[in-house]
Amino acid sequence: QVQLVESGGGLVQAGGSLRLSCAASGRIFSINSMGWYRQAPGKQRESVAAVTSGGSTNYADSVKGRFAISRDNAKNTVYLQMNNLKPEDAAVYYCNAELRTMAWGRAYDYWGQGTQVAVSS
Repeated sequence: QVQLVESGGGLVQAGGSLRLSCAASGRIFSINSMGWYRQAPGKQRESVAAVTSGGSTNYADSVKGRFAISRDNAKNTVYLQMNNLKPEDAAVYYCNAELRTMAWGRAYDYWGQGTQVAVSS
C-alpha cells in the first residue's frame, strides 16, 4: 500500500507564509510527478503546482511568483512554500503523486487526505 501524508497547513494572516509537506511511503518503485491541488468550498479541485522527477515545475497562474514547489527524491517528499498568501488561497490542499508500485505496469495517481489552509484578511 501507498500512503501520502501531508502536514503544514493552518491559519495565517494575509501576506503571511506557510510551508506544506507531503511524504509518500509504502510500496513505491518510482514516482513520476508530485504536486499539489486545492479545493475551496463550492469550487472544483484545481491544480496548484507540480514537479517532475527531473525537477521541472509548473504552476497555476494564480500562484506564480508567490508559491514554490520542491521535491526531495531521496525522501519521496514534496514541499510547497506559499508566500504572500491571499484570502483566495484558502482551501483544502491535497498532495498528489503519480507513481509505480512495481517495475512494470502503468503509474497511478495517489492522493493525500488533505490539509486545511485558512487565510484571514
